Order: sequence, then structure tokens, then C-alpha cells
Amino acid sequence: MTAPVLDVVVPVHNEQHTVAACVRRLHAHLVHTFPYPFRITVADNASTDATVAVASALVAELPGVALAQLPQKGRGRALKQVWLESDAPILAYLDVDLSTDLDALWPLVAPLMSGHSDLAIGSRLARGSRVVRGAKREVISRCYNLVLQGALGARFTDAQCGFKAIRADVAAELLPLVEDPTWFFDTELLVLAQRSGLRIHEVPVDWFDDPDSRVDVVGTALDDLRGVLRVRRGLASGRLPVAEVAARIGRHHPTSGTWRQVSRFAAVGVVSTALHLGLFALFAATLASTQTANLVALLVATVANTALNRRWTFGIRGGLGRLRSQAQGLAVFGVTWSLTAGALGLLHLWVAAPSPLVATGAVALATVASTALRFVAMRTWIFRPGPQYSVRTNVPSSSSNTTTPVQSNPSTEPWQTVTSP
Repeated sequence: MTAPVLDVVVPVHNEQHTVAACVRRLHAHLVHTFPYPFRITVADNASTDATVAVASALVAELPGVALAQLPQKGRGRALKQVWLESDAPILAYLDVDLSTDLDALWPLVAPLMSGHSDLAIGSRLARGSRVVRGAKREVISRCYNLVLQGALGARFTDAQCGFKAIRADVAAELLPLVEDPTWFFDTELLVLAQRSGLRIHEVPVDWFDDPDSRVDVVGTALDDLRGVLRVRRGLASGRLPVAEVAARIGRHHPTSGTWRQVSRFAAVGVVSTALHLGLFALFAATLASTQTANLVALLVATVANTALNRRWTFGIRGGLGRLRSQAQGLAVFGVTWSLTAGALGLLHLWVAAPSPLVATGAVALATVASTALRFVAMRTWIFRPGPQYSVRTNVPSSSSNTTTPVQSNPSTEPWQTVTSP
């Protein structure tokens, strides 16, 4: 049999009454709309009813249907195992209740096949989606996504819609980092993908709430909140090596990243310069030497500047490498201090007893002159991305024209080697 281009996984647990209708409908849809070889994998996780027997009959009846059996319950666990073992370059999953309209399946996987995106998700909150569900689930879903935005900086709109796809090479990098075996699996995968600089494509979907759903919404939401805290701690401590993943497969746009960093560096510079000059003016009026006043004020401002740029400008989280960054920042401080001290020395050669206002002006000019040097040092030396850091990256709006292999064994199939827009 020709190797599949798309492997659609349907996780099931005690779904003997629904799995046959779901697989037949999905199979018919793919036969009529998907022009490449596909596989539908029923991933049974520890069912105790006749689900396995029904699924086995479907395997015998329909070409391109497979069954995977797991001894333990957990949707995330089932997806992780089946996706990692699949030989298809595009992986997807959908819920067995087919709450999401299947017409969104091709728009979901097409951006991955073209190389435009790395992951794709169905979104019930995106513009253009049509959703029918109860007020309770609507409120919980929206509140949960607000929590993700505030706690983890999520930029995707719907973490829990059971309709997602991912490139196999991306899955191989991210799935070993995903720890949750149940419902938080989706959120954890998306957060890691975003932090790795990957592009997440959102598809508005038509979604109808399944009245027979057995999901404990409140209990699941509480488990998800515990997962949010765990992932937040992992990112803050540097335990989750998203920087390494970003270095291997992350998408970066140097120009837009540089301008974003320049604007944030400038804002931090304004704050730290104001702090420096304010402290210098204060100390110059109380200390006997303006050089001493400048040294103390600049030292305090440099520590604050390094900390702010580390977290905000260059998006580095966690305590790992913090002392090293401060030590490197102090090395740059030595250059900055030399420039400002030289400016004060020249000023004293010209003016015997300059006023604090004139001295502050001279220090300000020297500080501005050293700003460019400080930015280059931070970007190329102090905060250069590497495996020691957990880096927050923004998903760019476009990428450069490069030929991207979707799988490692190229052939003459048109979907296997594509040009990113």
C-alpha cells in the first residue's frame, strides 16, 4: 500500500455506539475530497466495551483504516504514541463525536502540506466560525483562553477544540516535551510550539456541541489550570528546552525580530537612562566627587537595564544564566563607564567647577553614544539565543522563500517538496 500523506487519528474510549458512524463518515469524506493517500487510525485507549471489536470490523471493511490499542486511558497519551509511530508526513486528529464540520479538514491540513505552517488548529473563537453550544461551556472556554493569554502569553484563540493537525517533523521535536497524557495535551503542545517560534494556523470551524458528551468540564478545567502552572514553572526555570527546538526548527524573521528588539531596547534605555541620570543628579549633590556619583548611579542603572532587556527585549525566561548575563552586562558597563568618565574628565578640563546640570548633560551625551554598542553586545553576545536559555519568540507573519522538505524521503509527489510563501 502507498504510504499515507495524511494520518487522521480518532481517539476513543468506550465508544462502541459512535465509532463506526464516525469512521465511515470520515472515510467517505476523505475519499471524495482528499486527493492523496490517507489513513484513519482508531486509537483505542483502554476501552472496556465492544469498541475494539467494532473498530476491528472497520479495519477489515474499509481500506486505509487502522487500529491502535493502548492499555492506558488518556487522549493525549494515545495521540502522542500514534503520532510518533506514524509514517505519514501530516498528522491530524478529531474527536469521535464529529462536533467539527468535516468541511474544515482540507483547510486544516493544506497549510501544512504547502509548508506555510507547522501546526493547524480548528478555532471556535476565530472570526467566521459558527458555534452551537451551551452557555456554561462557552463561558468556561473563553475564560480558559484568557487564562492562557495572561499566564502563558498564548496568541492562539482556542486551545481545546478537538480538531488539530501537525507536521510529522515538528511532532517529533515537540511531543517528547509534552507531559500531560489527558486533555491538557493540546494546550501544552500549542504553548511549546509558540515558544519555539513555530507558525500556528487557525481555521474557523462550524462546531456543534455534542449533547451526549461525557467530558467533566469543571474537572477538566481544574486539571488544565494545574497544567498551566506546571508549564509556566517549566518555562520560567528553563526546564523546557524550547530554545533548542527553536534553533533546530523554529521560524525566525531577522528583520522583524531586529526592529522589535530595537524598539523594546529603546524603551528600556529611556527608563534606565532616566534612572541613571536621576541617581547621578542626586548623588552629585551629596557626594564630593562627580566621578563617584556617576559610577554608583551607572552601576545601579546597568543592573536594572540588563534585567529588563533580558526578560522583555530578548524574551529570556528562567533563572538559568541570569548571573552570567549580569556579569556580561557589567563588562559592557565598564565600556559605558569609561565613555561617561571620559566625558566628565574632558568637561573638567574645560570648566573648573561645572554645575550639576552641565555635568548631567555631559553624562547624557556619553550615554547616548554608548547605546548602539550596548545593543550590539546584548544581541550578539549577552543574550544570543542558545540552549541555556528559554526564549520567548513571536510567530512571524511571513517567512522567506525557501524550499522545505515535508518528509525525509523525497519523491515525485508534488506535496513532498514545497516553497514557503
